[in-house]
Amino acid sequence: MNKRTWLIAATSALTLLAAGCATTPAPKTVAEVAATTPELSTLNKLIGDAGLTATLSGPGPYTVFAPTNDAFKAVPPKTMENLAKDKAALVALLNYHVVPGQLTSADIKNGPAKTLQGGNLALSKSGTFVTVEDAVVTQADLKASNGVVQIVDRVFIPAK
Repeated sequence: MNKRTWLIAATSALTLLAAGCATTPAPKTVAEVAATTPELSTLNKLIGDAGLTATLSGPGPYTVFAPTNDAFKAVPPKTMENLAKDKAALVALLNYHVVPGQLTSADIKNGPAKTLQGGNLALSKSGTFVTVEDAVVTQADLKASNGVVQIVDRVFIPAK
């Protein structure tokens, strides 16, 4: 009887431990959020091409205004070709989508935000409606261990 009680207790403990692990995913970095969000696959590829995966996996915090695949499709093909050939321009473009610090939709205020690229993005909020430049935040507040991802419907092209 004693062996049976011990076996039941051990089995129950292992079951609870396994269930706890299965329901508590490890926090993702902003780079991992981009990598695991299907509508950000183009952005994820460009982050890799630019060599920014390590940066966006770093301590941060970062706010990434992440353009969707459809947003990248709207960029003129010639511009995309030029970015593929010019890594510095690609890094600048991607860094123009990243703001140091964590800005949830609740934290966004009307006004400029300085990007990693050095330029400013115009942020605007009305109720729960958030815009960045002429883009709309279509999915807000994808939390990451080192910041937050805000999905937008446009690609921002920095001024030269």
